[in-house]
Amino acid sequence: MPKNNFVFLTFLMILSISLMPFMEFRALAQANNSVSSETVPDTSSETDTDEEEDGFDAEFEDEFGDAEKEVFDPLSGYNSVMTNFNDGFYIFVLDPVARGYRWVLPDTARRGVKSFFHNLLFPLRFVNNALQLKVKNAGEEFLRFSINSTIGILGFWDPAKEWFGLEAHEEDFGQTLGFYGVGGGFHVVLPFLGPSNVRDMFSLYPDMQMDPVNYVETRPYNFPKQEGEYLGVSRQTLQQTELT
Repeated sequence: MPKNNFVFLTFLMILSISLMPFMEFRALAQANNSVSSETVPDTSSETDTDEEEDGFDAEFEDEFGDAEKEVFDPLSGYNSVMTNFNDGFYIFVLDPVARGYRWVLPDTARRGVKSFFHNLLFPLRFVNNALQLKVKNAGEEFLRFSINSTIGILGFWDPAKEWFGLEAHEEDFGQTLGFYGVGGGFHVVLPFLGPSNVRDMFSLYPDMQMDPVNYVETRPYNFPKQEGEYLGVSRQTLQQTELT
């Protein structure tokens, strides 16, 4: 594995181990939330119209009630600092690079490059679909890779989708762990990679091992393939510049 990736993973592992004591507070916080949550009273009316209105109000509150719950964030101070760091990296580094990239390459060429790297990530999608027992999706991923690597000229074009309607099925090891009941853990913002959680942070290593580009020794750093997609930038920052 490239030296830079080893250093990066070592940093993440040290960070994760140092944060593990906070994990025991997750269950306590969830228990407190369940006790403190109030149920919406059932106000029945005498008329059918009032009953329908009450039913609608209850459904509305049930649908949007979860959005008001507090996110368990014992690292709020660190996460705030790291979010600001990622915002600065996006504004002063990634955004100028992306603008230059768009200026040098036309839209068609950029789409081809994006499709090429997406095709290379076939092992990641195929293995995790298979591990989640999604046999049909894994089979379609195999067909997509075969078609796009041949007819699509090494993946620079996506005839599997355009001609045969075969959509990509995005999966990673974090989703596989979730499929088998592994909880996400608390919220943590990673440098450059942005918002994540403990489970997905540990899943970075197997994901990187299934990325063929990761084995190119001259590649300086394993930045995300989708420019800006995984960076921890604020919603306001994302609205300033489109990277794709």
